[in-house]
Amino acid sequence: MDDRALAISEMSERFEVTLRTLRFYEEKGLLNPVRKGARRFYGERDVSRMRVILQAKKIGLTLAEIRKVIKLVEGSTKRDTQYKELQEICRAQQELLLEQKQMLDEQIVEVGQILGTFDDLVG
Repeated sequence: MDDRALAISEMSERFEVTLRTLRFYEEKGLLNPVRKGARRFYGERDVSRMRVILQAKKIGLTLAEIRKVIKLVEGSTKRDTQYKELQEICRAQQELLLEQKQMLDEQIVEVGQILGTFDDLVG
């Protein structure tokens, strides 16, 4: 085990996530801590993966997409190819988010119209 390995509590503090979150990512195969008895220790690879997971989660990627990103980043694919594929994933996510934003904007307008009707009726 690496001297720089982090205990689960240290990993939790570093990334400001709960222990439960770390166990969840382990259960899903995204993190692979070394176990020593009942204790978990996270090496540099897991620290790097956690950075990727949190950034991908922040932009709304699914676990399957996060798994794909990790595989891409850790794979032996050429950097140019990695960047192009990551760019495609980000563009697709941006498109999805813009569609969701448009739908939310429409729903906000609709709710405003309903509230306006209630205002006319009530007051």
